[in-house]
Amino acid sequence: MKAAVIGLGVEGKKASKSLIKHHWDVYATDPNTDIDLEELKLYIADATISTEKDKISMNSNKISIDLGYMDKDIVKSCDAIVLSPSLWNLKIANELRKTEKLICNKLKKHKEIFTIGITGTNGKTTSSIMLKEILEKAGKKVLIGGNAGGGFQGYCEIILEAEKENSDFIIVEICDMTLDFCKYCFDLDLLGLTNIGNDHINFHGSIDNYKLSLLDFFENKNIIIYENEKDIEEFKKVAKKFLCYSAFSEEIKMVGEFNRLNAGLASSMAKYLKIDEKIINDSLKSFESLDGRLKKYELNDSDVYIGKTDNSDAIKHILDEKEFFAIFVGTPRFSEKHRLDILNEVSKANPKVIVLFPGLEDTIDLAIERLKDLNYKGKIEKANSIKEIINLIVEYSHEEAILIGGNGQDTIIDIQNRLELLTKSCD
Repeated sequence: MKAAVIGLGVEGKKASKSLIKHHWDVYATDPNTDIDLEELKLYIADATISTEKDKISMNSNKISIDLGYMDKDIVKSCDAIVLSPSLWNLKIANELRKTEKLICNKLKKHKEIFTIGITGTNGKTTSSIMLKEILEKAGKKVLIGGNAGGGFQGYCEIILEAEKENSDFIIVEICDMTLDFCKYCFDLDLLGLTNIGNDHINFHGSIDNYKLSLLDFFENKNIIIYENEKDIEEFKKVAKKFLCYSAFSEEIKMVGEFNRLNAGLASSMAKYLKIDEKIINDSLKSFESLDGRLKKYELNDSDVYIGKTDNSDAIKHILDEKEFFAIFVGTPRFSEKHRLDILNEVSKANPKVIVLFPGLEDTIDLAIERLKDLNYKGKIEKANSIKEIINLIVEYSHEEAILIGGNGQDTIIDIQNRLELLTKSCD
């Protein structure tokens, strides 16, 4: 079997890896030539590479890739097509849908399994994995995946895995930028919304546009939404069945009120699925924070909080609960300057020190300019390496509290691992 993967963003690269793992031959293409293919190095290490003006071709026994060009004859000859979600609303998507070759139409077993979608701005991954653990402790077989940018293996992986596994439930983490794509690809039996926040505004244009996309996505679906969501009445009107959730009331191991809300959503969804309440409560009370998400460490005299907070709403939830002497912020990509709004919230919190480090890309100079525009009066420091970040954490570890957040989940996980070793050595 051979599949064409059109678009080599995060999802496209994950899809290519998944297809090869499942013993498909792959033809992958992207209109751009400036594509980072490091993630696929295992598959192109033995490749033949040829270049022409504005075109790069690579061929190996596992995958062939065209950058800057798409061979329509090859695409037409493939058994299935995987289309990047970023291309979903373009003309090419309409043309490919008519062929009935999209992989979600060629492979259909995933549509026979009860499917739960969890979307929203923050907390999707945590809520999804909480629900998975509850269902598994109840003896259910669960297939989980979705948004590759959130750490899963991508939507294609779910479709491929469903063909070989007999699962009771599928849980799909759905990015707010892939709502239309997921609405087409999956039969969603139950949907949960974590929150509506200020992220991906470059994609949506505005919060109002994002809300309209959600209303369309939720139309005639069974949905569970936070009881204090300000637009709750509008969601009630479009839902087939509407339920609310509140913060989980029992003690949990994770820090932050927002994690009680994540647990509340997982609990409400599990109750809808008629899971025993004791199993739900026991699962959530023992649930550990995921790598890269907010954790707390005790170092010298300081409580060190660290976790990905890659938009202004995410970091505001933490800053509303606690004051910090120093706040370390990982910087966003050049293409996502709206995420510098994180610094608006950090500046309002007025810590004595703000430390900037390269999160997704080195946009430290842009971050410094933003802080100057905000008239921040405290000390600004730059840390260009993990070693420099750790040294500054140790330097400020005699203050009451430190926060490390912002963008760059991989970097944040690395810092968490170093802190784990550091706090153990101090013990």
